[in-house]
Amino acid sequence: MFTGIVQAVGHIIKVERRGGDCRLSIATGKLPFASAAIGDSIAVNGVCLTAVALGERHFCADVSRETLSRTTLGDAYDAMPVNLELALTPTTRMGGHIVSGHVDGVGEVLEKTDDARSVRFQIQAPLHLAKYLAEKGSICLDGISLTINGVCGARFDVNIVPHTLEETTLGKTRVGQQVNLEVDLLARYLERLLLGETAGAMAGGVSLELLGKSGFTRT
Repeated sequence: MFTGIVQAVGHIIKVERRGGDCRLSIATGKLPFASAAIGDSIAVNGVCLTAVALGERHFCADVSRETLSRTTLGDAYDAMPVNLELALTPTTRMGGHIVSGHVDGVGEVLEKTDDARSVRFQIQAPLHLAKYLAEKGSICLDGISLTINGVCGARFDVNIVPHTLEETTLGKTRVGQQVNLEVDLLARYLERLLLGETAGAMAGGVSLELLGKSGFTRT
């Protein structure tokens, strides 16, 4: 588990393709890395990876075909900057929100506009994630815990303050660039809970019909 508070910006040293999947070598930048051990979980642009080898200022992680197909790591390249965060410990401050490192989909940056000293980003999410987006709710974007300022369908906007622009990859993120998205973990579990006893038999998710039967809509 993670908090979505980025601890360092590192970069990919090498992408080594291995029979359909790959191994990444990642420089850790200023990540507090001294206590890291093989087997530790490290979030890389919001993707939970397992350290399989450690150097003094880098680690290696294997990335499965599934992860390559569902995240921006499928397009990883040498020298690509990445946001890094070590996994939670019992004494970690919960500065962001609960983040699993399991990416739900890939979005696209549609607009960047100055908003005083901040920058407002408009993001297009995949349509199937629209139901999890709520104004003033939480979203994890490339491993960064952010608050959604506004929602229109599957589009949402977030306001990035100067500190976040300086301390994460968002300062250099371009319009048209793809980003990893993880919706609020609680929203995913709530959807499943609303299915109740039908969860084991249903292939789909929550529908208007189901919400009506559960008393959440008026007829």
